[in-house]
Amino acid sequence: MNWYVDLVKEYPIYSAMIQFALLGTLGDVFSKWMQSKVIFLPYKWHIIFFKMLEWAFLAITIKYAFVGFQGFVDSLISHNLVPELGVFGRAFTVSVTMNLQFGLLLVILHRFLDNLIAQQNNWKNIDKGMFSLVWFWIPAHTITFMLDKPYQIGLAAVWSVVLGFILGYYNRRNKA
Repeated sequence: MNWYVDLVKEYPIYSAMIQFALLGTLGDVFSKWMQSKVIFLPYKWHIIFFKMLEWAFLAITIKYAFVGFQGFVDSLISHNLVPELGVFGRAFTVSVTMNLQFGLLLVILHRFLDNLIAQQNNWKNIDKGMFSLVWFWIPAHTITFMLDKPYQIGLAAVWSVVLGFILGYYNRRNKA
């Protein structure tokens, strides 16, 4: 794994973009597979390309949010505005502050870009996307922020695949 750590340290933005472009798009595809119970190409190739670009762009914002919110919590601790929290407490605090501030913006931006790519105006169930910040992203990112920094963006990209499975399964059950 040294090659991975070296790559992430040397190219933090580019590596985040690549990981999210591949894994975020894969999560979108898996979600469609789960909904239909069939493995197929759910998007035309040019849509997959645009979805990869979307995820790469989102990765930049996510990477900056990861760095910024970890610094934010560290600053709160250093100014005695928040007590020393230990590894779990710090990870949980970073996750909560990031998801309840930046996460809301990210859900809206993600839906906006999905709509732009699909050439539609679909804001249906945006509240469910925001609710996923509480039931999925805060616990997932708590685990993420307990890892060493080079592994955090990679795990966050993997979580997007996991969420794709969960949402695809949930949407399949609701269609039945």
